[in-house]
Amino acid sequence: MDANLILMLYVMPLLFGTVLLTPFGSNLGNALSSKWPKLEIPRRQRLLGLNVVLLVGFAISVHTLWISNKISEGGSVCSSATVFSCDDVLGNVAYNTDPVFGLSWGMIGMVAFGILMFLANSMSKEPDALWAERYSKYGMYLTLLGLPVIGLLISYEVAMGKICQYCTTAHVANVIALFGFWTITRMHEHGNWNDDTTSEASA
Repeated sequence: MDANLILMLYVMPLLFGTVLLTPFGSNLGNALSSKWPKLEIPRRQRLLGLNVVLLVGFAISVHTLWISNKISEGGSVCSSATVFSCDDVLGNVAYNTDPVFGLSWGMIGMVAFGILMFLANSMSKEPDALWAERYSKYGMYLTLLGLPVIGLLISYEVAMGKICQYCTTAHVANVIALFGFWTITRMHEHGNWNDDTTSEASA
């Protein structure tokens, strides 16, 4: 399958999740509420959007790990003569593992997004639990810690003159997840974390 087509399969749900995390999510949630009534509720919209974004981040991290393994076996997955060439980025032994533990960046992404998915899914299952607000803050701090890592990886791409489009999508998912956890934290702080259909995350 074409690498760009595969990328679109990640981008489309990422956009869907992103919309649900914004004020526009109310319109989308209301449109879907005839089939899923709970999506009329702002906090349900935000939680669904966050879970979708994190699932995309996890899936694309698995994909980048798979690409790294295929390249190490001598294969070629998404090589290109253009600036967009994930093979050149993920196959570069000088940059394709973290400088401290030597772990693949795809593996690190899987672990990070896996933890974030646990936090978000736990909040979705028990949104009124006493620990729900604390979990939203944990997620916000963890995604915030991901920003300097993203900066490091971008510096690697600049040094190589190549861009890994899958890696970039994972980076974007982390930034969107940061926004999602921050939005949910604000809902708690402003007293909007309830099942009132009139509550707004932006209040």
